[in-house]
Parts: sequence; structure tokens; C-alpha cells
Amino acid sequence: MTDDFPIVQTRAFGKLILFGEHLVVYKAPALVGAVSAYTDCKLEYLDTPGVEVIDNRPAVPFYKDMKKDEGDKAINLTLTHLGVDTKTRGVKLTFGGDLTCASGIGASAAQVVSLARAVNLADSLSLSEDEINAAGYEGEKGYHGTPSGIDNTAATFGGLLRFQRTEGAPIFEKKSFPSAIRIVYASTGITASTTEVVGDVRSKKEADEAWFADIMSEYTTILGEAETVVEEGDMSKLGKLMDQNHALLQKLTVSCKELDDLVDAARAAGAVGAKMSGTGRGGLMIALTPTEELQNSVATALEKIAPQVW
Repeated sequence: MTDDFPIVQTRAFGKLILFGEHLVVYKAPALVGAVSAYTDCKLEYLDTPGVEVIDNRPAVPFYKDMKKDEGDKAINLTLTHLGVDTKTRGVKLTFGGDLTCASGIGASAAQVVSLARAVNLADSLSLSEDEINAAGYEGEKGYHGTPSGIDNTAATFGGLLRFQRTEGAPIFEKKSFPSAIRIVYASTGITASTTEVVGDVRSKKEADEAWFADIMSEYTTILGEAETVVEEGDMSKLGKLMDQNHALLQKLTVSCKELDDLVDAARAAGAVGAKMSGTGRGGLMIALTPTEELQNSVATALEKIAPQVW
């Protein structure tokens, strides 16, 4: 490193999908909420060419090993999109933060969005948030092949969002809830490949369009009710709709025994609703727990059977 190259550090947040996993790929609206945990990126330009990556992010076992090739591709896609030529000027990237990498939490999007922010700051690009989001989307292709765009949008803008893909730019709208939403989320400890799971769902859709259309129709009804319930702040109704969404994801074959066991345990401990969140076939589940007492009770129950609980 030389004195001409400043060191910058930026961050982006993780997310949990409340409604719309997988169906969002086919332009169905989804509701997603950012979490407070974040990934940060420290960027240092170097005198020598190449990319050096130090990954200090906390993670569930084997996540970073399994995702390394995808992550390297995502980093290079992001850098290329932003015009960083590492053949003439090297870059050292150190990723950290308190977001635990697990399938479903948006760790890949938090990584590439924090990287986009770091390049923007280091190179004085004056990018808008929409342009940061676009760079994150390009990076997500390294992890997901054909990403929906929901993860990078949540990582960029935060808050509670209604997200929908279109033929052009995605449409997203900030939502508000009358009071704080208390949740517990837990990991199965299984890392799934989003590219593989999304590809399998696509194959099933193409093999039976009528089956998929029925699932989409049921989901559209659930999502419409959920949007109304969010505005009203009715936790009990919201929980029931989460349960219904989980049942649809089971039909879609993206849940698994480990996820179902965690969902059942959360409900038995008093959660007003619970569902898988994200890619599925491993990864995370989320439970709605309106009170602190209930939140603690559900967390305690899940800690008995889940490798990680937050």
C-alpha cells in the first residue's frame, strides 16, 4: 500500500424474507426486512496487482468453504462492474462484522453491497443508492446465477420493504409497522446452494406449470392479506399468514425436515407464527414472538435443537 491509496471501511445489513421466497423470482411481490447485524468491508488499494481477500465474517460451519468459489466470482463481478482494474492496481479486501453467514440471512448480498460502498468511497464515485444496489445485484450473480434482487435491495436500503421484480428495474416500497417486530431466527446448520435450489424449483415449474400456478395463486392471496395486516399491526394474523406461507414452501419442496422441526418447536413454544426464510433445504427459519417473554421462551426451546439461534 502507498500513501496515495486511502483505507476505507463500509457496511451493509443482512435480511430475512417474511413472505415470498422463490416466488419472487417469478415476479411475485415479496416482503423482506433488514436485520441489525451487518457485514463490513475494509478496502485497501495496493501497489501490486491482484485481489487479496481476508474473510473474518462469523459463519455457520462449512459456509465459507462451500461458498468460496461463488464469493470470489461475486467479488470480481462487483469490482468489474464498478470499473476497478485489479491488473493495474491491486486491492486488499477484509470482510468482517457481526452478521453470521448462513443460508437465508442475505450474507452474500451484505458482502457485495458493503464492497460496492467501499469502492464508491475509495474512488469518490458519488454513486446513488440505486447505483450501489445495481452493483450489488451484479455481484449477487456470482452467488446465485439469476438473483431476484431482493437481497441486495434489502442490504442497500434497509427497513421493511415490499419488493417485486419487473422486466426492467425492480419496484420496491418501504413499509412501516406500528410497533417493533420481535422475532427469533435459528439455523439448521445446513448450507444450501441457492443456485441449485432455484434451478430445481425452475425445473419443477417447467415440468408442471399448473401445479406451480396453483401455488402462485395461493401465495398472491396470502401476500395481499399480509400487506393489510402489516399496516394494521396485527401480530396474530401476521403469524397465521406466515404459517400458511411455510405450508406453500413445503409444497414447493424447498423446506426440509430440519426446518420443519424448528418451525414446529417454535410454534409449540408459543410463537404466533413461524416459517422457513430464504433458500430453504437448510438455512434459516424465523418465528414471530410479539413479547419479550415469548421471544425468550421460543429462543430457549430452539436452542435445544438448533446449532445457532438469534
